[in-house]
Amino acid sequence: MASQTSQKLSLAALTAMVVGSMIGAGIFSLPRTFGNATGPVGAIIAWCIAGTGMYTLARVFQALAERKPELDAGIFTYAKAGFGDYAGFLSAFGYWLVACIADVSYWVLIKSTLGAFFPVFGNGDTVPAVVVSSIALWLFHFTILRGIKEAAVINTVVTVAKVIPILTFIFILAGTFKANIFVGNLWGGELASRSGLFEQIRATMLVTIFVFIGIEGASVYSRYAKERSDVGRATIVGFVAVLFLLVLVTLLPYAVLTQAEIAGMRQPSMASILEAVVGTWGAVFVSVGLIVSVLGAYLAWSLICVEVLFAAAKCGDMPRIFARENGNKVPAAALWLTNIVIQAFVISTLFSQDAFALMVKLSSAMVLIPYLLVAGYGFLLALRRETYGTQPAQRSRDLIVAGIATLYVAFMIYAGGLKFLLLSSILYAPGTLLYVQVRREQNKQVLVGAEWIALAAAAIGCLVGIYGIAGGDIVI
Repeated sequence: MASQTSQKLSLAALTAMVVGSMIGAGIFSLPRTFGNATGPVGAIIAWCIAGTGMYTLARVFQALAERKPELDAGIFTYAKAGFGDYAGFLSAFGYWLVACIADVSYWVLIKSTLGAFFPVFGNGDTVPAVVVSSIALWLFHFTILRGIKEAAVINTVVTVAKVIPILTFIFILAGTFKANIFVGNLWGGELASRSGLFEQIRATMLVTIFVFIGIEGASVYSRYAKERSDVGRATIVGFVAVLFLLVLVTLLPYAVLTQAEIAGMRQPSMASILEAVVGTWGAVFVSVGLIVSVLGAYLAWSLICVEVLFAAAKCGDMPRIFARENGNKVPAAALWLTNIVIQAFVISTLFSQDAFALMVKLSSAMVLIPYLLVAGYGFLLALRRETYGTQPAQRSRDLIVAGIATLYVAFMIYAGGLKFLLLSSILYAPGTLLYVQVRREQNKQVLVGAEWIALAAAAIGCLVGIYGIAGGDIVI
């Protein structure tokens, strides 16, 4: 990729990257997801936890962007700087897989949306759905091959366009707000008799992670920023804007339908709810908006997938082949591998009981490892007083913020449960083969010291996960 002036991104473009990365499939499925788990009280507490935790993580990204401007290749560089080469590789590999899996969830939801009008697509996991998704996947592939800058411009335009149906949904539901229905749903309706408040909140945690994946979008593209300070600003502005939308989309449905009705809605539930309020045109309007939104998010994540592999290869954390560029300065090898992997995951949806839910929760669980390493590095930086010099007040602030972010991500790993931790290990452990190739290219020892412990943990988790799937204890 070129770093010429023509390739530099403005604050608006970087913010669009953050917003475009976060607003995708997740926001359109939130009403039913939360309706199945909790009521308004649980939802408010869940968003307070998620909002506080992700805000501290956003502040860590902002602080690192300002204090470590030389680490401009993406979030994996923070893991490498703080915890060594193998941690940096795992962060890059895991984050790349997260982006691939998120892209698959987008195709599933698009076809599920169309399935409401064309039954042949079912819930996005039928053979026709896979065929159409595959065709669209490769159309995007060849569009990106034309150039990263052109794709980034498209992303900015789509980001603006896709917010319109979301705002329309919010305004209509706010105008039809019924206080008595909202109060009746407060404690989870029928759910209150089956599960406690803590369990209700815990059930929403992986979903809240999923809708915030992309908060680091500006950091991934930090080396393209016109001004380095724009990276931190774009991260915070994008986070606040998206959090505002997420909370409203989650809470307002409780004021027009009962919790049980919301829980029974077809995905994307935002379309189903608007249809229940205003009629068929509401479902069509939101469905069109969803397709635009998800295609925009897919484009943003495709760019991130490619950038992660390319930047990691340039830094010596991925095989050199992924640093090769075509005549349009696009990392073609990285793009080809990315879309081959996405294609494989798309085909795998034919064999899943609930493809969309699986992809959402798996990508959420996997991204927690890179996030934990970033938060941990921010904490170590402040703890060691590195880059702070004569700024003790800022150091104390950043130490507290990074500490909270680290604890939050660790809690999210616990809340996600053992199943998805084991499934993540199944994907993480084999990736070490790429790391072996990297070290051979550099004539370096493959693993040193505590890195063997990390590999052992991933390998054990992988074996236990495979055994669980084979034995039927883990259902995908």
